[in-house]
Amino acid sequence: MKNISVSPFNFFMTSILLNGYQRSKEDNSDDLIFYAQPRFVNHLDDAFRGRLTKLYRDKLTKDITVLDLMSSWVSHLPEEVSYKRVIGHGMNAIELEKNQRLDAHWVQDLNKNQVLPLDDSSIDACLMVAAWQYLQYPENVAAELKRVIKRGGQLIVSFSNRAFWTKAPRVWVEGSNNDRLNYVKDVLMAQGWLEPICISEETYQPGVVSFLGLKGDPFFSVLASND
Repeated sequence: MKNISVSPFNFFMTSILLNGYQRSKEDNSDDLIFYAQPRFVNHLDDAFRGRLTKLYRDKLTKDITVLDLMSSWVSHLPEEVSYKRVIGHGMNAIELEKNQRLDAHWVQDLNKNQVLPLDDSSIDACLMVAAWQYLQYPENVAAELKRVIKRGGQLIVSFSNRAFWTKAPRVWVEGSNNDRLNYVKDVLMAQGWLEPICISEETYQPGVVSFLGLKGDPFFSVLASND
């Protein structure tokens, strides 16, 4: 698995949507320290993960280059589909090495450096799962994704109502689920993305308990096109 090098250059957009308080976190310690130990666990339940994989199956074609941004040891892609290339980014190298779907990966703290070490128009689709909630400078990341994703390519940002709350900016912590959907959408549109489609659904536990109607983690997703 190939490692990707990261430029130390820091990039800041002039279009700022958030104030200092909204960007602040309860825990301001170095994020790389927080994520230093690998976590080989699923942070979202079976119902959420099943819905996410179905979304990817419906929206992604096989002959594409996929960027799994802020990934870990799993990518939730459908097992039966082989993509042209899957590139992963995250905060823990051991987790990324464990992810068998990745053809290449790199480690980078996007709260310190938002410049992605990728060529212009080199990505067909970018996936972010339980990830946007930790960005302190989402405008810069949205602009960088617009640069690296091809025209007609897509960005899929998915999340539930879980997080490492002390590491999430207050704009996320203090908002409702609907606020969070609109927040992601507004940041993307401010950086030139077309108006995204938002999904807000309940999920239900699969398997033999499905007849009981037991709910799983709620599913939210923002789907944006780079046209």
